[in-house]
Amino acid sequence: MNIHESAEDYLEAILVLKERQGMVRSIDVVHHLDYSKPSVSVAMKRLRENGYIEMDADGYITLLPPGEEIARRIYTRHKLLTQFLIQLGVSEEVAAADACKIEHDLSDESFEKITAHALGKKEP
Repeated sequence: MNIHESAEDYLEAILVLKERQGMVRSIDVVHHLDYSKPSVSVAMKRLRENGYIEMDADGYITLLPPGEEIARRIYTRHKLLTQFLIQLGVSEEVAAADACKIEHDLSDESFEKITAHALGKKEP
């Protein structure tokens, strides 16, 4: 699954907003990410065209299965990496910002090792 980091950020934002408030529209994404309305509008169009989201007649956004899969993967990484960095003594604000940068580029192998370490699991 090859998708640009910015698309992952949009999908993650939609998931987070949906969990927080139930329904999500483009303007919610604008405020959450602090992006311009035109930028978000273009991104939503691309995500729709690529089958990651759909929008109803009232402008409410729904993650389609491929979009939800990506969003959950990125959000899971974000949460775990943030907690891991906090456990290392990094401030919550810096940990969240750094996790946002790391979550996109970290290999699956490294993420699995960090997860195992953070959860206190030993390798056989």
